[in-house]
Amino acid sequence: MGFIGKQPTPVPLTASDITDGIISTDKLASNAVTSAKITDGSIATADIADSAVTKAKTTGVVSDPFRNLIINGDMSISQRATSKSSITGNGYHTLDRYHLNCDTMGTWTMSQSTDVPTGQGFAKSLKLDCTTADASPASADQLKIQIKLEGQNLQFLKKGTSSAVSTTLSFWVRSYKTGTYIARLEDTDNSRNISKSYTISSADTWEKKEITFAGDTTGTLTNDFNNSLVVELILGAGSDFTSGTLNTSWNSTTNANVAVGQVNLADNTANDFYVTGIQLEAGTSASDFEFLPHTVNLKRCQRYCEKIDKSTTESVICLGQGTGGSSVFGRVYFETAKRVVPSGTISAASDIQVLTGSASAWSTASGASVQAGDERTMRLALTGLSGMTTGGCHEVRINASDGSIIYDAEI
Repeated sequence: MGFIGKQPTPVPLTASDITDGIISTDKLASNAVTSAKITDGSIATADIADSAVTKAKTTGVVSDPFRNLIINGDMSISQRATSKSSITGNGYHTLDRYHLNCDTMGTWTMSQSTDVPTGQGFAKSLKLDCTTADASPASADQLKIQIKLEGQNLQFLKKGTSSAVSTTLSFWVRSYKTGTYIARLEDTDNSRNISKSYTISSADTWEKKEITFAGDTTGTLTNDFNNSLVVELILGAGSDFTSGTLNTSWNSTTNANVAVGQVNLADNTANDFYVTGIQLEAGTSASDFEFLPHTVNLKRCQRYCEKIDKSTTESVICLGQGTGGSSVFGRVYFETAKRVVPSGTISAASDIQVLTGSASAWSTASGASVQAGDERTMRLALTGLSGMTTGGCHEVRINASDGSIIYDAEI
C-alpha cells in the first residue's frame, strides 16, 4: 500500500485491538493454534461449551475411586441364594446389600437374573416377579427395595451444613408395569427425607434413569457404623404413603408425602421389575458406572454377610479341639472383619462333619451352634459326635452340597 507523506511507524496488533468474535474458526489454519500459544489460565471453564468435552477427549483422566456409595451396584454378588420364592415379608433374601421391604403387598420371587441392558457391561440384575397379586393394598402396605448406608461413609457429603453436597442416583431399570415410580433418600438419624419421581415409559424395555437430590443443610449424619441413610426404590404403597403431596425437597418425614403418584407393581402377576447398575455419587450429574473387580466387590459385601459352604471335596472350615468323646469346639475366622459382631445361621447340624482319631473317618454332628466371638472370629460348638479325643485337634468340614454357615452383620 502506498503512502502520501511520511510512512507511519508500524504498531503491533494486540489482543485488545480485536473485537470478540471477529475472528471465526474458519479463518484459522488447522495447525495455527498450538498449546505453546495458550497462556496458562487464559481459558476459563465458562469459555468451554458443554458439548466440547467428550468422553474420547478425557482418556487417561482418572475418576474418583469408590465414588459409588452403593456396594454391589452391578448385582454380581448373591451369597445367601440366587433365588427365593414365596416372599411376603421383609428381609435380605438374595442379592447382597439389597433389603426387600414387603409389608403384606403381594407374594414375590426375588432372584439374581442374567437379563441385562445390552452393551453396558453388566452380567447380572436383580429381578422381582409377582406370583400373588394385591390389586387393592391396605393403607399401610408397602413394597420397596432398600439399600442401607453407614454414616461413617457419608461424612464427605457434609449434610447438615451450608456446604451440603448434592447427590445423583443412576440405574438401569426394566418392568412390565409402566408409569410413575418413586426413588427416595431417607435420613434415619434426623427423620428427614426427599422423594423424586421417574417414569418407566416402555414395557419390558431397559431404560436408564438419572435422579439428582439436592444437598440437605439440616441434620448431620452420625459418624459411626450404623445406618444413617437409606436409598429406596419404591414399587408400591398404600394410601398412608400416597395421599399427600410428593416431598421433592428435604423435609421432616411425613408418610403421606413419601410415594405420591407411585404405581402398584403388585396389581398383576404379569408384573416384574429388573434393576442393575445402581450408583449414588456426589454431584449433580451421573458418571459412567464404576465397575470393581469381583474380589473387591465380594470383600465389601462380606463386611455385612459372609457365607461359608462346601466349595471343595474336603471343605475344611476350621480346626477344632475335642472337649470329650462326642464334642468339639472350633473357631472360624472370617475373610473380612464384620461391621458388628455377627449372628450365625447353620443350615443343619448334620451338614457338618469332624475328622475322628481314625484315619479318613468322619463323624457327623447332631448338634451345632455359633457361640461367642467378635467381628473377626466366632466359636463353633459341635455335639453328638463319636471318636473325638479330649484335647485332640480335629478338622471340621461342611459335607453337604447345600450346607452352609451364614454370618450376618447387616444393617
